[in-house]
Amino acid sequence: MKVKIQTMLGDIVVRLYDETPIHRDNFVKLVRDGYYDGTLFHRVIKDFMIQGGDPDSKGAPAGKTLGVGGPSYTLEAEIKDGLFHKRGALAAARQGDEVNPERRSSGSQFYIVWGQVYNEGQLRQFSKQLKMQKIQSAFNQLAAQHRDEIMQMRRERNRAGLQELQDKLAAEAEAQVTGEGLTEEQRTIYSTIGGTPHLDGQYTVFGEVEEGLHVVEMIQGSATGRGDRPIDDIEMKMSIID
Repeated sequence: MKVKIQTMLGDIVVRLYDETPIHRDNFVKLVRDGYYDGTLFHRVIKDFMIQGGDPDSKGAPAGKTLGVGGPSYTLEAEIKDGLFHKRGALAAARQGDEVNPERRSSGSQFYIVWGQVYNEGQLRQFSKQLKMQKIQSAFNQLAAQHRDEIMQMRRERNRAGLQELQDKLAAEAEAQVTGEGLTEEQRTIYSTIGGTPHLDGQYTVFGEVEEGLHVVEMIQGSATGRGDRPIDDIEMKMSIID
């Protein structure tokens, strides 16, 4: 399935991934409903990404801070190892982990990655960080499975038991995560085409730009004001083309 995003700077065509059906189907429904028509790319950061999908941006006066609007629902995360933040990736925005530990996606807001090219030393560091994030995620899932046991130990102030269980779960989590944090494909892409590797494993990537990457480049280079909002509004209109 493909979607055309029309802007005054040109058109962007994105292909939606079948591997993320929840996000694909939701995006298609919103496009067909005309939800995005007249909204803005309301947040733009050079060498990083362009973000849109806030319904409150329709007709928003100059200088108004945007970025919190959306439908009354969020989407279950569909974070896949093989779908990553290369240049041109289409991903779902979301609230931070402190209020959204399940990493559920915004019902409408999205971003398109621009990013930058990284050297081998930088990628080694990102790879270590990503592996640690995966281990922490595995640990959190295991801890959730033992929640009742942990709560009972806390009530009993059984510090030795808690430490023993923590050590056991940490070892299990580390055993579950094999290999390096970044794959060879990711290393190659990030060292040649570019992207934002520090976002991998954190947000749902559900598509990629097939045409119009030069338009993304122009938008990400726009002059911005407060809240990273472009000084000159960049309005969009979307349609299904495939």
